[in-house]
Parts: sequence; structure tokens; C-alpha cells
Amino acid sequence: MELPTAFIRYRPIVDDWEAFVAALRRPLPVCVWTNTLRTTPEQVKAALEAEGLKPEPLAWRSDAFRLPPDSQPGNRLAYVLGHYHVQEEVSLLPVPLLDPQPGERVLDLCAAPGGKTAQIAVRMQNRGTVVANDRNPLRLRQLSGTIERLGLLNVTTTLHDGADYPLESGPFDRVLVDVPCSCEGNFRKDQQVADAFAGAPELCGLQTALLHRAVTLCHPGGRIVYATCTFAPEENELVVDTVLQRWGEALRLLPARLEGFRGAPGLTEWNGRRLHPSLELALRVWPHLNDTGGFFVAVLERQA
Repeated sequence: MELPTAFIRYRPIVDDWEAFVAALRRPLPVCVWTNTLRTTPEQVKAALEAEGLKPEPLAWRSDAFRLPPDSQPGNRLAYVLGHYHVQEEVSLLPVPLLDPQPGERVLDLCAAPGGKTAQIAVRMQNRGTVVANDRNPLRLRQLSGTIERLGLLNVTTTLHDGADYPLESGPFDRVLVDVPCSCEGNFRKDQQVADAFAGAPELCGLQTALLHRAVTLCHPGGRIVYATCTFAPEENELVVDTVLQRWGEALRLLPARLEGFRGAPGLTEWNGRRLHPSLELALRVWPHLNDTGGFFVAVLERQA
């Protein structure tokens, strides 16, 4: 498999280029996480083993399991019963960093298809309110199916353009903004994503507007998590840098780190543009570091 030429520009910022390329050429492992509202990780592991699968607990999250790439855990009885959810490992990163607590009001601004919404609701133990928003009614329907299957009671859905989300619905304690992106980090699942124009100005403008709205909707002292599944700095650090400049001292970055998960720091310079020095606190995930897809996460706290 030839590496897309679009990825060559990342060579100066990847720590081990040969390992990066080798990882992109391997199929992606499958991952599931336990719905602890209905069962335990031990029971999920036993159910998967009974189906002839070989679940391996993640090094950084004991209630989630890695399965071989050709596994199909989504057509098993335990899945239908809502005992676990199938989701890529890197998609498990934003919610622990958002750290939602039972009883809080939490907004998932770009929620569909709903895997991260479900993680938030389970982590809040069905207490408090999770507002799952998306602008696509068909994708919201898929999200509603996930909510029902997992038995989530504290989730409501809204249909709005996230960049223009009603301010009167806020403020929220925490906001997740997992923005639409060029999806380069999904290359191991879909090689067509390399044809997308990473860093397109229209896309970056939308991402900036979504993050700015997320900050506006969060009350002072609250937390915002910005996430993408692309390598493109234009959609990652440059978006966060723009919003940091706009908000000044009213917004700061927190460390995006999870014990047991390997990541690289965010960039503080790209193509000659110097970025806010605190962006090194963001988390870049290259596929070879944990045998996953690519990802980016930044954790922000609103100060005022």
C-alpha cells in the first residue's frame, strides 16, 4: 500500500516515521467498552470469550477491551442487550478528559452517532443531564437508538447547528466539541479519507466557530474538550490557538494526559507560525504509539 502523498508533510513532526507508516499499513484492532450501568467488565470479558473472541483489557482503561481486527462484536447478544458498545480506542479519550460528574449539565455539541454521548451518560451514572446535539436529523435518529439500547435515562437530544446553538440553553458545566474534520486519522479503516482536503479554510472556519460557541456556552470554571480525528495542524492546534487569542486570559489549556496511554505534545509552531506555548499541553495521537487511529484532544478551562 502506497502512503498518500498528503501525509508526507507530517514527516517533520512524527517522531518515528517508519513506525508511523508501518502502523498505517496494518488493519485497525476493534475495541469495546463496558456499559457499567448494566454489567461489569468481568462479565463482558467472559461473554466475549464465550463467543470465541480474545478480549485484551486496554492498558489505560480496565473496562474496555481490544479485539482482533476481524472481530464482529456488534452482532452478539451481549451487544444487543446493551452490555457493551463498540467504539474505536482513540474515541474513548475525550470523555475521561472531560471528566463529567453525576448531577452536572453537560453538552455534547456535535454528538452523532452518539458513542461519546453514551460514555458521558454512563460516567454520570444516569444522574444529571446530558444534552446531545447534532444538526443532522438522520444521525440523531441513530444516536437515539444507541441511547435506548444502552438504557441511558439522562440524555436528551436537540437539533441545531452547533455553531449557532441557542445561548439561552446554557450555561453548561462541561462541553464536548468533537468537530467535523478531514478524518485523516481514520485511514486504517477507510483509505479514501486521504483524498479529503485536510486544513481546508471552510472546514477550519466551522471548527473555530464551533469551539468558540462551546466556550460561550460553558460557565466560568467549566471545562471544554475539543477533539478531532485528523493529523492536520490547521484543524487542531491552529483552531485552538485562534480561540485562545480571542478569549485571552478568560481561557486556559489544561494537560490532556491519561496514565498508560502514549501521546505526543501539541505543536507550538507550524509552517513558520508561532502558536500559544501552552498548546504543548494538548494531546496528539500518532497511530504507531498505541496501535490505534490518529487523534487530537485539547482540554480547556473557562476562567471568566
